[in-house]
Amino acid sequence: MKKHSLTLLSATLFTLLGTSADACTGLIVGKGASTDGSVMIARNEDFGINNWNKYLAFHPAKQNEEKVWRLGNGLEVPMPKAFLAYSSIHDWDAVTLDPAGKYYEERGINEFNVAISATTSTEVNERAKKADPLIEKGVIEAIIPTLILPQARSAKEGVKLLGDYVEKYGAGEGNSLYLADVNEAWLMEIGSGHHWIAVRVPDDSYAMVANGLRIHGVNLDSPDVLHSPKLLEFVQQHKLLDKADPASFNFAKAFGVVADPYNVDREWLGQQMLTASHKQPTRQEQYPLFMKPDAPIAVADVARVLSATYEGTPLAGKAERPIRIDRQLESHVIQLRKEMPREFQGLIWQSYGVLAESVMVPLYNTLQSYPLPYRTGSDTYSDDSAYWQFRSLTALAGTNPDKYLPLLRGVWQKESSKLYKEVALLDQTLKQAYSKDKATAVELASDYSYGQLEQTYQMAKDLRYKLMTDLTKSTEKKYSEEEFKKIMSL
Repeated sequence: MKKHSLTLLSATLFTLLGTSADACTGLIVGKGASTDGSVMIARNEDFGINNWNKYLAFHPAKQNEEKVWRLGNGLEVPMPKAFLAYSSIHDWDAVTLDPAGKYYEERGINEFNVAISATTSTEVNERAKKADPLIEKGVIEAIIPTLILPQARSAKEGVKLLGDYVEKYGAGEGNSLYLADVNEAWLMEIGSGHHWIAVRVPDDSYAMVANGLRIHGVNLDSPDVLHSPKLLEFVQQHKLLDKADPASFNFAKAFGVVADPYNVDREWLGQQMLTASHKQPTRQEQYPLFMKPDAPIAVADVARVLSATYEGTPLAGKAERPIRIDRQLESHVIQLRKEMPREFQGLIWQSYGVLAESVMVPLYNTLQSYPLPYRTGSDTYSDDSAYWQFRSLTALAGTNPDKYLPLLRGVWQKESSKLYKEVALLDQTLKQAYSKDKATAVELASDYSYGQLEQTYQMAKDLRYKLMTDLTKSTEKKYSEEEFKKIMSL
């Protein structure tokens, strides 16, 4: 896939895009729609292949020299005077391609508690491509978090900053991405070489996002809508819409491909799960951009949506692409909690491998170092890699899914319930400790997250040992249900 040669990098990135374009599902939750008043942005990172390791990373704040900032795909922009500190999760081979590239950092929170999840890849229609061609060395998914997280001090500032880059340097692909802070969340979409739009998610609503452009029915003059200059005039000039209505603008139809079952099926599924009271037919051309949930949404509800299949729905056996697929690399739910002290406002629930058969570990934004298994390994299986431990469980369970998948899911659901309760209690402890000794509270939060990463990694290894033992034991003539229970209780 990726060649270790900068001379081949441009062609390689475009090859990668072809492999991973039909990937990822996301969810954005406004603070009034969540159980605890937090803003949430969440996404599965899906890829075209199964063996693509990811590393956790922290980038400290730093001062920069005045020079050209060369991003991973060849984009060059002026170097900012300073970088804010931020966390990320990047491809295992990022530093071997280019130490300054940091490809596919995917998600993170910076020291101002600005969070990004980037991206949900989208298709640009041929009319839009012809009218405003994509730029080979423009803004792409692989560099968006690297470009914006070190600079943005609010979600809205991040939107504007990225929009400025797209307008000046162009975009290399269509994308939708999510930016949030403790006050608000934005859904931003890039639809052509130089045109984009962003909409603030209403506090009382959520947005369900698949791989198609979603923004429609928005007022271009609203303070909750930002967009590229002369967007309406461009759409009218090139006849990208039969009727371009500025009061109910359909960016998705103008620049994207609507009504594709590959995407709208997942949008329907997510909305059906969170707002079952609102009955909608399957495979509409477009589904509502924002919806109010039937009940406040918790992290566990987001994880349930991101693990969903069509089982038990009218699309069972018909839909091509469920939300839960085998080629998930990692999943994350980012919470921004305004009521917490500033150091603890950002919380990332991070999983490795296939979310339905994994666990989301709570990472407080105070965490600046990670256990070695989360910083090692390649695209070849190894025992010392966290990614491979979690991902291999789904692979092993696939040998006997009726037997092993319920087992895995039961183990991790129990662990997840424990973690949700622990964090709720720890948050209260951290608030109290912070008022007395800030440094101690910060250390406590970091130590807890570090410890949970270690513990769940060891749990994954133990589960793999048990599955491997049972797989080999099950070939014996005397193997019984009692043998299975004995092995699993080791």
